[in-house]
Amino acid sequence: MNDIKDTKFRSGYAAVVGRPNVGKSTLINTLLGQKIAAVSSKPQTTRLKQLGILTGDDFQIIFIDTPGIHLPRYALGTGMNALAQEALMEADIILWLVDASAPPHAEDSLITQKLAALPALPTVIQVLNKVDLTNSEILELRKKEYEALYPKVEQITISAKVGTGVEELKEIIRGRMPEGDPLFPSDQVTDYYEREIAADLIREAALEHLRDEVPHAIAVRVDDYQERGDTGARITATIFVEKDSQKGIVIGKGAEMLKAIGSGARLAIEAMSGRKVYLELRVKVNKNWRSNPDFLRQMGYEDLGDK
Repeated sequence: MNDIKDTKFRSGYAAVVGRPNVGKSTLINTLLGQKIAAVSSKPQTTRLKQLGILTGDDFQIIFIDTPGIHLPRYALGTGMNALAQEALMEADIILWLVDASAPPHAEDSLITQKLAALPALPTVIQVLNKVDLTNSEILELRKKEYEALYPKVEQITISAKVGTGVEELKEIIRGRMPEGDPLFPSDQVTDYYEREIAADLIREAALEHLRDEVPHAIAVRVDDYQERGDTGARITATIFVEKDSQKGIVIGKGAEMLKAIGSGARLAIEAMSGRKVYLELRVKVNKNWRSNPDFLRQMGYEDLGDK
C-alpha cells in the first residue's frame, strides 16, 4: 500500500440492504472469500450491523451487513429496522438486494420508503440475487417488476450462492467508491471479534435445526471464551428462549437436538477460527425477551429496545 495517493486509492462504505432472507450475508461472505456472517434459510438471521472489509491493491470496500428490513412485531424488530436505516445514511453506495426468484414483496416497497426518506441519496444499485433459481424469461419479468418500485435504478443480476456476477458487481462497486485512504488495516476483514462471530454461528446452527415456531425466539450469549494456545479454544454459551416449551424443543429428547446444534456450531466456529474448539451449550428461558429493552441491551444489542 505504498504511494496510495499517487495510485488513486479508493475506499468507502457499501450498505447491503434488503428484506429478510434475500442473501445479504451470503453475498458478503462470497465477496470476502470467507465466512464472517451467519447465514441460514430462516429469515432475520442477521440482527446487528456487521462490517465486512475487502481490501485490494487500490481499493478498500467496507460492506455493511444489515438486518432484513421487515414489518416488525417486537421491540427487537423495530430496532433492527432502525439499524438498517442508519446503515443507509452512512453509505457511499447502497446495494439493494432483491430476490429474483420471487415477485416483489410488501417489505421491498418498505425499502423504497426508507430510500426516499434519506436526506441525501447515494448511488443505489439494485442487485437481483438468486438468478440460479429462475430462467431468462422470468428474470426479465422480475427486472421490470423491481425497477417499477424504484424507476431508473441501476440493476445487476447475480447469484451470491454460486458466484454468478459477483466479480462484476465488485468491480462496479470499486469504481464508484470515492478516492481516499484505507480506513482499516489491510488484513482486517470484519469489525466483529471471534467471540461475537461465535455467538452468531451458534444461533445460525440453531436456526437450521429447529422448527419454524422457535428460531426467532432464540438469542445466544457467549459466557466464556478461553484461548488454550495450541489446543484451541473453550467456549461456553447460553441459548435463550421465551417459553418453557421452546426450551424442551431446543434440548430435544435425550438432548439430541442440543447436541446437533452444538456439533454444527462447533464445526462452523472451527472453520472460521482455524483451530479446534470445545463448545458447551446450555438453554435458559427469558420470557418475552424480544420485547424487553433491558435484556436486549444486556445481550449486546445496544439500544435496540429503545429505537
